[in-house]
Amino acid sequence: MPLARTALPADTVTMAKFLLGKLLVRAVDGAQAIGRIVETEAYLPDDPACHAYRGITPRNRSLFLSAGHAYVYLCYGTSFLLNVSSGDPGVGSGVLLRALEPLAGIELMQGARAHIRLRDLARGPGRLTAAMRVDLGHDGLDLFAPGPLWIGTDGAGVEAIGQSVRIGITRGAALPLRYFVAGSGFLSGTTRLNAISA
Repeated sequence: MPLARTALPADTVTMAKFLLGKLLVRAVDGAQAIGRIVETEAYLPDDPACHAYRGITPRNRSLFLSAGHAYVYLCYGTSFLLNVSSGDPGVGSGVLLRALEPLAGIELMQGARAHIRLRDLARGPGRLTAAMRVDLGHDGLDLFAPGPLWIGTDGAGVEAIGQSVRIGITRGAALPLRYFVAGSGFLSGTTRLNAISA
């Protein structure tokens, strides 16, 4: 089922936890790929690692949209990364989607990468967007409205949430703003990071 925008929490950290267990749905040519969100990272307005830290630019403008819009950017020229805007209009903040548990449309998610193990298919933010065929064309999309990419729920809950420092950044690296479904086999972090409880 689609999630109503009114269900979204009002702050970024709560949003990062709220999105755990929800479903990312990608519609392609009449087919659907569905993955359960199992890992997120929060990026706050006053956070030096947040792309909004130095103000709005043509590249990051989607981070300043109202909560629930896609902010997609190309990382190091190799991988697209998908974030969910998480603040009021004009406030730059977001939640990076780091990993999914593939649930449906596995062949669609594999594409030409049938050799990749299921647990590795969307384990990490670059693999996630490759599996879900997300690119710059999805930047600015409303993720809580009908369309080619949206977030919904099947009613499943999350029993326990883990927490750790974020991965792959240098600024704000000590902030414990990474959240994950504890015990999931589809996480991108190390064994040590994935053993830390919230």
